[in-house]
Amino acid sequence: MYALAELLDALAPGLGSTPGALDVMVRRVCIDSRQASAGSLFVAFKGERVDGHDYVAQAFAAGAVAALVERPVTGGAWIDTGRGEAGGPIVAPVEVIVSDALAALQAWARARRAARPDVMVVGVTGSVGKTTTKEAIAAVLREGMVTLKSEGNHNNEIGLPLTLMELEPHHQCAVLEMGMYALGEIAALCAIAQPTIGVVTNVGPTHLERLGTIARIATAKEELVRALPEDGWAVLNGDDARVRAMAAATPASVVTYGLEVGNAVRATDVAAQGLEGVTFRAEATSAVRGAGQEPHRDIVLRALGRHAVMAALPAIAIGLVQGLSWEQIQAGLLAQGQGLRLTPRRGRGGTTVLDDAYNASPASMLAALDVLKDLPGRRVAVLGDMLELGAYDAEGHREVGRRAAEAVDVLLTVGVRAQRIAQGARAVGLDASAVRCCYRAGEAMRALEALLRPGDYVLIKASRSMGLEALVDALVEDAV
Repeated sequence: MYALAELLDALAPGLGSTPGALDVMVRRVCIDSRQASAGSLFVAFKGERVDGHDYVAQAFAAGAVAALVERPVTGGAWIDTGRGEAGGPIVAPVEVIVSDALAALQAWARARRAARPDVMVVGVTGSVGKTTTKEAIAAVLREGMVTLKSEGNHNNEIGLPLTLMELEPHHQCAVLEMGMYALGEIAALCAIAQPTIGVVTNVGPTHLERLGTIARIATAKEELVRALPEDGWAVLNGDDARVRAMAAATPASVVTYGLEVGNAVRATDVAAQGLEGVTFRAEATSAVRGAGQEPHRDIVLRALGRHAVMAALPAIAIGLVQGLSWEQIQAGLLAQGQGLRLTPRRGRGGTTVLDDAYNASPASMLAALDVLKDLPGRRVAVLGDMLELGAYDAEGHREVGRRAAEAVDVLLTVGVRAQRIAQGARAVGLDASAVRCCYRAGEAMRALEALLRPGDYVLIKASRSMGLEALVDALVEDAV
């Protein structure tokens, strides 16, 4: 909770002394009037289809004490930050008038972060695995520190500031996911968040359609490590040559992680345990672990698949450099549970649904198929279009198809692009009778209803805009 005066001073120094500004207390910031509640500050963004200004009155009715607006709306109390004047003493609910609502929100977040230099901020970026890695790091750090983390997909120019606005006096660290669509966007997020630790998971063709080349994607991700301070840490995937090369671009200390020899934090003896998770041995050099720490520890994850190890390793690295014990690190990783992706759920009619419909890229598709491949019983994959692959679109889909041929008994594709998945699978020998191409999720659902039987494992995965969550909802009964 913080006084509106603090936010006003971030926009116009001295404006916080306006009578009444200290008495309006903000509990949280929201951008959806349906989420407004007592003590909220509602940010009225004007989008292409919806204008938040039309919902200010609704937010006030729900208990919001203030609204960030670009023009007066309700005719009630107001303060104009550009002109530096108010329509009388500030009383809730009040409209805070600015020229640019997004810039104002970002300025507030920047001020909140600057006011807490004691908070350790961890930034996480990469083409694949950002969210899972962020969750693992936060789970580990919570074993020794009061930790704030970005929720859901709050990883952009709006979501990251919203997370920083939740910083409270008791927080000791914040773990923030950082996404991007263009060069300069991660640098802009870093200017707001001032990260002290930066994690880069990998560089791949995700958003290739927007950035044009893999090299430009690497340059965009590198903005995070360039922004780190000299006393910070760059935690880099040492198995990815493009990420490993970023060590030369950062003033911070560098720790690499991966499966290959030479990484400061390394996983060996990786063994998938089906739906029970995965086990491995974590090894750490003396440069990472504290005095008296054992050089290795057998680790158990509840998350599925060998690829889950790559999300756990940076969490282990950060835990060790922050002085956490192996026991705390293991406890945090177990507390993470099965995570937000590739979640097994009890399906109708004795089936098991592997829910990974949130998003997709070639790398994450291949990883999910590897999990499916190791499971007993008949294996069914429902794979939809992967978007924003640019020049890699055709080959990326065919590559997934070739891996699917090794992993599945039945393949359903959804969407025009995903037809190339079917082509790739048939090209390497998957029987044509085991492959069906569908254009929409409804068509795929009808096909599944006809073919599924008890004991089947069904993987559902695609880019989010394909809407395959509807298939999951239709197929599941409860979590496994």
